[in-house]
Amino acid sequence: MLAKLSILALAAAAPLVSAVGKARVVNKGSKTVHLWAVGHEIDGPHALPHGAVYEEEFEKDPITGGRALKITVAADGLFTGAPQTIFAYNLDGTKVFYDLSDVFGDPFAGKKLAVKSAEPTCPSIIWPTGIPPAGSQVKDCTSAKDVTLYIY
Repeated sequence: MLAKLSILALAAAAPLVSAVGKARVVNKGSKTVHLWAVGHEIDGPHALPHGAVYEEEFEKDPITGGRALKITVAADGLFTGAPQTIFAYNLDGTKVFYDLSDVFGDPFAGKKLAVKSAEPTCPSIIWPTGIPPAGSQVKDCTSAKDVTLYIY
């Protein structure tokens, strides 16, 4: 009887658990790029040659709140002040807020960058020339679907 109750309790709790999407980076460019996942800790570098994908399930960082996927062309770029493109997100329950920015220069100038959600009704961020336009790039969408930065 106890086993049946445990199974029923788990089944009843299942609808409370919601699916969470992933933050993804896909390198469609010809050069290897280097990525660090940054929150209250740093994970990386991850080398992404042409065709490689980095992904992590959306999570709320326990200290900083958000996460930043920092991408450079230089292998040690996070620590040398090399130009960085930052794909950042902040998980807020059933929503995820995401943005794209550059610091210390524009590492993908001349290349196209696109951030797209797997949910087609969610807004994209497109940099046709790899250089950020003026104004805020922050968008939001359901956290149940993946959001992907494509580097062309």
